[in-house]
Amino acid sequence: MVALARKTLIYEWRRFLPAMLAVGFAGLLQLLQIALVLGIFGSTSVYITGSSADVWVGYPGTQSVGQGRSIDADVESRVLMDPAVQRVEPYIWVDGDWRGPSETGGVSVFVSGIDPSPDGLMFSKALPPSLRALLAAPDAVVVDRSDLDQLGVDIGQTATINGHRVTVVGISSGLRALGGVNVLCSLDTARQLDSDPADSGPTYLVAKLSDPSKADAVAARLRGNTAFGPYTTWSAKHFASISVRYWMFDTGAGAGVLFLAGIVFLVGAVITSQTLIAAVNGSVREYATLNALGVGVPALRRVVLEQAFWVGALGLLGAGVLGVVLMLLARSQDVPVVLTVPAALACIVLVMGLAAVSGLAAMRSLRRADPATLLR
Repeated sequence: MVALARKTLIYEWRRFLPAMLAVGFAGLLQLLQIALVLGIFGSTSVYITGSSADVWVGYPGTQSVGQGRSIDADVESRVLMDPAVQRVEPYIWVDGDWRGPSETGGVSVFVSGIDPSPDGLMFSKALPPSLRALLAAPDAVVVDRSDLDQLGVDIGQTATINGHRVTVVGISSGLRALGGVNVLCSLDTARQLDSDPADSGPTYLVAKLSDPSKADAVAARLRGNTAFGPYTTWSAKHFASISVRYWMFDTGAGAGVLFLAGIVFLVGAVITSQTLIAAVNGSVREYATLNALGVGVPALRRVVLEQAFWVGALGLLGAGVLGVVLMLLARSQDVPVVLTVPAALACIVLVMGLAAVSGLAAMRSLRRADPATLLR
């Protein structure tokens, strides 16, 4: 019966082609949707994943990097007391209003004040040392190349942030932000751009450990001492997941994405099941003949399920090839797309589940595969 399912697909491929296209298109939508979700919401943690710090220190209750409040500068002494900590550096976050030389209006920017030294921890994976060195100049900033049109500026031009004049000295990539524009500068420049007099200390402290695998244990050990004022600690991995979960579920954006994914699955299941049902109906006399020759209905059902499996597999293959091409094209245009192995496996399970649901729906047509239909 398994061989019959494959041979039917080969010789009647025109009949099953619409189902393959339906499954492939639904799989392509799921694949691109997952990649976009991971890329867009993953950009909220680029400050963490793009840095080499193992432990983050910030204000208690912070749910995302952009929601940080200043902590006491003396907390650095407490962190350095831990024998597992190799070095600590401050990180300053400033919400700014960008006014460029072009008529772009005010642009909301997220200013990151970092240590510009070559061995700095912040953005060490996203900013090459040659570009970091340029930030040591007074009032120097670096922006992402995808934000140049929005900011209305280019290398060497000046703009103002919170009324303070800055100069764009370099352009990087991979720094796109969700809901704003990332601007990198030195710690001294960030302090000048901060117009809030209550911010007397850094927004965060980031620490490098001698053994990064002990980040969770060190973070727990550093937590809870209030002698230096309110603060808490996270491992870099934990803080990154907190930031992504906040934007996905607590802001309402994630609920809309999950709803859309459900709609795509439902529409794909309906279209694919209808095409499979049409294919089975077209072969109902052949199934009736097999039934008259002694092939039971359960065996015929297995044939239909086998056909649904191959329809899903071939549709998934086409969706995968086209999806890779489209994601490469998206990355060339600075569109944030990320596809991990767990996400790809989830997409495969969804597509094959779609094919299975369609096959179960198509099996209902076998009720017409009665030998009596051959006498009509």
